[in-house]
Amino acid sequence: MHSRRTVLTTAAAAAAAAAGTAAAPSIGPQPPSPSVTPATRARLRRLISRMSPEEKAGQLFVMRVYGHSATDPDPADAAANQKEIGVANAAELIARYHVGGIIYFGWAHNTRDPHQVADLSNGIQKAAAAQRVPVPLLISTDQEHGIVARVGAPATLFPGAMALGAGGSRDDARTAAGIAGQELYAMGIRQDYAPDADVNVNPANPVIGVRSFGADPQAVARMVAAEVKGYQGAGIASCAKHFPGHGDTDTDSHVGLPYIHHTAEEWERLDAPPFKAAIAAGIDSIMTAHIVVPAFDPSEDPATLSRPILTGILRERLGYDGVVVTDSLGMEGVRKKYGDARVPVLALKAGVDQLLNPPDLAVAHAAVLKALRDGELTERELDAKLLRILLLKERRGLFKDPYTTHRAVDRVVGIRSHLTAADRIADRTTTLLRNDAGILPLSRRRERRVLVAGVDAAAPSGTGGPPTTVLARTLTELGFAATALSTGLAPTQQQIDEAVAALGERDAVVVATYNVTADSRQRKLVTALLATGKPVVQLAVRNPYDIAQLDGVEAALASYSWTDVELRAAARVIAGRRDPAGRLPVAIMRADAPTQALYQIGHGLTY
Repeated sequence: MHSRRTVLTTAAAAAAAAAGTAAAPSIGPQPPSPSVTPATRARLRRLISRMSPEEKAGQLFVMRVYGHSATDPDPADAAANQKEIGVANAAELIARYHVGGIIYFGWAHNTRDPHQVADLSNGIQKAAAAQRVPVPLLISTDQEHGIVARVGAPATLFPGAMALGAGGSRDDARTAAGIAGQELYAMGIRQDYAPDADVNVNPANPVIGVRSFGADPQAVARMVAAEVKGYQGAGIASCAKHFPGHGDTDTDSHVGLPYIHHTAEEWERLDAPPFKAAIAAGIDSIMTAHIVVPAFDPSEDPATLSRPILTGILRERLGYDGVVVTDSLGMEGVRKKYGDARVPVLALKAGVDQLLNPPDLAVAHAAVLKALRDGELTERELDAKLLRILLLKERRGLFKDPYTTHRAVDRVVGIRSHLTAADRIADRTTTLLRNDAGILPLSRRRERRVLVAGVDAAAPSGTGGPPTTVLARTLTELGFAATALSTGLAPTQQQIDEAVAALGERDAVVVATYNVTADSRQRKLVTALLATGKPVVQLAVRNPYDIAQLDGVEAALASYSWTDVELRAAARVIAGRRDPAGRLPVAIMRADAPTQALYQIGHGLTY
């Protein structure tokens, strides 16, 4: 009996073979960057020798902090910091714990607007410079684009990984990452936890999905390498995630501990190529996954805490000697087996350099110090980890100049040429899956009055949307008379009836769907709209698999995200202003026969 996973992994392997691409070569140890001279290494070692054990331990942590300002956050943010960290602001966090990095989140109110982000970054670096042993901080964020973006408009927002995978252009991937990197750099952010190097072979994957470039390992590898070069060419550290590969799980590691049951051979064929490509491209950092891979570690420790995986495979077999950072230590996947005091120590022993976002920094910091005093960790081991981190900071220019300016922000963030590039790239990503009756493109003569219904998920960055409004506004700009009607993720019968009534006065409907399942009420909405006999255009705004659950739909597209840039591109395709150019980077399996493909990798219609 074949599982859906087995069929999809086989399909992905077949697609790679059909493309005629050879497996990525074995990667040897990486030489030091040309800019890192022996004199530089000696200088950084002297800097480490001046640090106390408390300072050394602190430098290993990358921590969240609430607030828009390093010294004067809003009272509610100061209270949240006191409750969770025992300090009022970022400056106090640095003074007390000597952390080596800070990660920005929208929900932590770090990213209101580009000038504010730049000021926060400068405040953090000033606090670092005031320490007994001044070391600039590595400020990071998750700006994958698509459904994961922490910095919103007016910064430029690009299509996400799976959309870029549908476009299939390495040049577009490198351009998007290069522009995104320039804008982050101007705001004082010197590390982006991107690209996602996972190969998404499981449609039920609840945590990766469209964050992956696709299901073909070699295609994903090419896109990952392109983005690494784009980000790092712009001066910021790139980070491939989530090693050893999070693409084939049906458990979200934020809330549980996923298992990956690939054999060693399957891992080599399916999961390894993107990470090998990232290493070959000179990746600065790699993030671990909170997943169990029994084929590599029979102890069933998560990869973040597994020495056989992080040291045995990543360091020794793949020859990687860059920075290894954990995924967030606040996630349940890494906390289920061991307590919060053991997790950071076990991660460091496994081969990790940076400890990201522990739930209780005081507990984690004290645990590392205790392990150092007890001899479970040696000072020599900590010094080696610190040297890797400081070398990364050196390569990214932080010791030379960690600061930025409002002028730098104004010169690059959200400028017209960047926004135009994002729209141009998005125009190559929308995928037309089905057009059985030639419904698309819609005609301004026959279908001038358009209803846009469906899901209005919140914008990933907190800016833009709602999706139905963006689609309706863009279609109206293109010559249609379009109106929006939000019906939600689980439309009630009343909402369905309202949509049907609204369609009665219009010529066609575009319905936005979001991860439709067999028992989703979105199916009832689509069925009711189809029953009117009016043209129905279904647009999957997250995972592209929705069409498998929607019987009777004759016109279906995938945008791979509900961010404005991708919705505008989809509207241009619907209106016939652009030909659909995207090709499926994943297979869509039949709902009634999960071992059979409804649409293969590479499928995509045009006009």
